[in-house]
Amino acid sequence: MAEPTGSDGTRRGWRLLPRSRWLRYPLLGFIGLVGGLVFTGSFTTLVESTNSLEFCTSCHDMTYNYEEYKKTKHYKNASGIRAVCSDCHVPKRGWGDEMRRKLIAGKDVWSEIVGVIDTREKFDRHRIVMAKREWARMKESDSIGCRNCHNWESMELGDQDKLAAKKHERVISGDLKDKTCIDCHKGIVHEIPKEEDG
Repeated sequence: MAEPTGSDGTRRGWRLLPRSRWLRYPLLGFIGLVGGLVFTGSFTTLVESTNSLEFCTSCHDMTYNYEEYKKTKHYKNASGIRAVCSDCHVPKRGWGDEMRRKLIAGKDVWSEIVGVIDTREKFDRHRIVMAKREWARMKESDSIGCRNCHNWESMELGDQDKLAAKKHERVISGDLKDKTCIDCHKGIVHEIPKEEDG
């Protein structure tokens, strides 16, 4: 079915715009710009809302992780600084990396929806697979989620226990180039799955 046209042969929608192309195209550009800004703002707001602690813990199976996390220094500490889920799992590296992480995280959301990890027992059975995937991601990114908050320059090695200070010193000096935070700090926020104990 053809769109109704006016007596001058223009489509009805176009008749709402000024006839002069000197006015029509800038007006269309302005409408496109405003539409683009509204879309970008809405999209950014939506993405940022999915980085909140409330969003992350809204899934049933995340309550287990949340309870573990609440017992750690990343939740409550003397400095009053709290790391939330997205600080580690969607670390700040740039917009492209954030979108990539969101798409990958969608797999876990899908697993929750279809019932793969919707009970504690199922979650525990899949926990080692999810943990290994996360450890590999952190190793590949040189533990950027950790490094966004913890940096070598601000560490007071003298305040650390001797073993930790010695290892950190070796990493800083380059003796342990192939090591990154997650190599030594698995289980610092979440329990290590039983298959990995030891």
